[in-house]
Amino acid sequence: MPSIQVRPATLRDAKAIAQIHSLSVQAAYEGIVPQAQLKAMSPEKSQAYWREAIEYCEPQVHVALEDDRIVGFVGFDRSRDEKSRPTTGEIWAIYAAPTHWSKGVGLALWDAARDGLQEEGCTTVTAWVPLRNERAMRFHELAGFKREMTTAKTAVVGGCKIEEVRLQRPLP
Repeated sequence: MPSIQVRPATLRDAKAIAQIHSLSVQAAYEGIVPQAQLKAMSPEKSQAYWREAIEYCEPQVHVALEDDRIVGFVGFDRSRDEKSRPTTGEIWAIYAAPTHWSKGVGLALWDAARDGLQEEGCTTVTAWVPLRNERAMRFHELAGFKREMTTAKTAVVGGCKIEEVRLQRPLP
């Protein structure tokens, strides 16, 4: 199996990131978000967001590559939560192409994000994960994140309300 390489994203990567984001959301949220809303989440709608994120480094975006093909991405930066400490980082988004789930892509992206957050002086990291997204919940918990159940809130994904919870872990 080819190894996964991770590098900072460039503007040329925005289209591939948007495509992976769309495919991954559609697969990950199947049964959680109605099919009509999932189909409406097109790559064209998120490509501008990812171009801007890459251009302004908010969040920082890295891509995972297998044989020079983008197979996943992660967006990370300081926490967006209002009352968080300046040393708290956040995984804003982490997705692998569904064809590459359980193949080490997420771990490679997590390693890159963790290293980047540590370089920024972060001592803890958080992520918001839908309670019903068992795959994402399991991934984060295997990476050492713990649920903060008192943070549960309702978010809107594709026009549908879902419950999500913040997970947190220290950065060594």
